[in-house]
Amino acid sequence: MAALYRYISKDSPQNANVVIDEIIAAMDKTLKHPECYNPDKYKKENNGTYRAFEIHRYRIVYRFHKNVIRVLRVRHTSMEPKKY
Repeated sequence: MAALYRYISKDSPQNANVVIDEIIAAMDKTLKHPECYNPDKYKKENNGTYRAFEIHRYRIVYRFHKNVIRVLRVRHTSMEPKKY
């Protein structure tokens, strides 16, 4: 997240704050409802624990397993997605 903030803030510190705040708010939503976002369509043999959503053209992938939420990847949507 720090690298994302630094990258966006080169052009606009204000926009960097907005994007980071909205990503954090979206992740906070997962604390109450971990399955609120769709399963990750790029995860092979996804058992439903890998989830993803997009916000401000950034794709956030996380895993919910045994009451633990772990952010795995934050990528710009213009980048080629990794299938894993």
